[in-house]
Amino acid sequence: MMKTNDSSLNATRRARELSELPRNQPVDVLVIGGGVTGAGVALDAATRGLSVVLAEKHDLAFGTSRWSSKLVHGGLRYLASGAVGIAHESAVERGILIDRTAPHLVRPLPQLVPLLPTVSRRQAALVRAGFLAGDVLRATAWTSHQTLPRSRRVTRAEVRRLAPTVRSAGLRGGILGWDGQLTDDVRLVVGLARTAAAHGARVLTRCEAERVTGSGAVLRDTLSGEVTPVEARMVINATGVWAGQLAPDVAMRPSRGTHLVLPREPFGDLAAGLMTPVPGERNRFVFALPAPDHRVYVGLTDEDTNGEVADIPRASSEEVEFLLENISRVLHTPLTREDVLGTFSGLRPLLDTADGRTADVSRKHAVITAPDGLVTVVGGKLTTYRRMAQDALDAALAAGGVTAGRCRTKRLPLVGAGHPAELGGAVAEDVPRPPDRLVRRYGNEASAVLAEAGGDRALLGPIADGVPTSHAELLFGLHHEGALDEGDLLDRRTRIGLSTGDRERALPLVTDALGHTPV
Repeated sequence: MMKTNDSSLNATRRARELSELPRNQPVDVLVIGGGVTGAGVALDAATRGLSVVLAEKHDLAFGTSRWSSKLVHGGLRYLASGAVGIAHESAVERGILIDRTAPHLVRPLPQLVPLLPTVSRRQAALVRAGFLAGDVLRATAWTSHQTLPRSRRVTRAEVRRLAPTVRSAGLRGGILGWDGQLTDDVRLVVGLARTAAAHGARVLTRCEAERVTGSGAVLRDTLSGEVTPVEARMVINATGVWAGQLAPDVAMRPSRGTHLVLPREPFGDLAAGLMTPVPGERNRFVFALPAPDHRVYVGLTDEDTNGEVADIPRASSEEVEFLLENISRVLHTPLTREDVLGTFSGLRPLLDTADGRTADVSRKHAVITAPDGLVTVVGGKLTTYRRMAQDALDAALAAGGVTAGRCRTKRLPLVGAGHPAELGGAVAEDVPRPPDRLVRRYGNEASAVLAEAGGDRALLGPIADGVPTSHAELLFGLHHEGALDEGDLLDRRTRIGLSTGDRERALPLVTDALGHTPV
């Protein structure tokens, strides 16, 4: 098992590695962008024996990567539109994540379509056919049906067991399929970055890349203002929706996807993803997904976005109403704006292909090599980050005439990974056994999180009423996960900030923890 300290990211390590950046010789790979793809490239490169610097302007997973639906898709939607290759690739990558890379973060999720009067028998037949096609995808990707069971029809009673607050009038059963769900998308990105660090990569947040070319860049420390030129044999632009700012010939067409954050109570003990077709759309659903810490995420929109790309996109009033209206169609008691704890919106890094609606733009990733050798990777989905990283690095190696070892990431577990029977890790006599909540977030590092309390049990309790995050988790974020300020802790390492009210209650306590914690 990888040691926590080998992979630890913190302010001290950041300062040391910034000061040790080579001045007189190039690094092998400079990766720009600390989202899931950039972190994936850094890990791929480091495990092939290359020297790596990852530079991120803000924080790990600051952009699109933290705004996903937290689903690991098997590609069913792409199959419906005829994109068989993308669908198969997604199913393969889902299997790698759930079985090998991050079994501590990715788990099977039943997905339920209740057959209410709003779902015609023709629609029901199409959904059933789609789920059967998903079963075929799973089988061709060599994912066991013990991991992801076969789809099936279910009775009214089973629908009510899985989703207790579904309307009962006219309910004629449901259709059940299976997919993968992440405990949290940021945890995946942090796990990738820490695993890359354990293999020698320098992971530098708050470092903006300026004057980028195919042979290097100038890194500006946004905390101190100091600049450091970095030469590189290969430079990979993995900045997502901002890719065109570094590679002007790459035209992006971002689309906004919005989710609502709701309390679990209106959904009862929701045990499945609840899906309902959008009226008038051929292959579009609104869903409610059970989420950690007694929340439910409702999504998803697909809105064309024009103008300047915002660092933090905001949901429109129309999107909120659209999601509330459509998910309320299947619930016994309709939802209102008063139920909403918060919203989050992400921008999909779609390549501009001059197609019609953004919903119709291909999700296939693209790797583009500029005349000066700068490699840009765009498009794709969170599920396929590993393949995107591999393709981008292979393109950079080819463009630079560089040789390296084979890609190892198909079988490489991330820090914290472990099978359910071993999760939680060894527990010292003075440390209580990790609760399930921590095991689901930290895998076999859960006991290391508890150890941050140093025997002070008060640090293991919730930091505020209704906020289950503990002080020990804040300390672990600072000491091992690269968090540098309140936003890193609240909005990314713990996700407290997804609820506006929870963030306001926790902020003074997080600020106090930062003021008294050496890193």
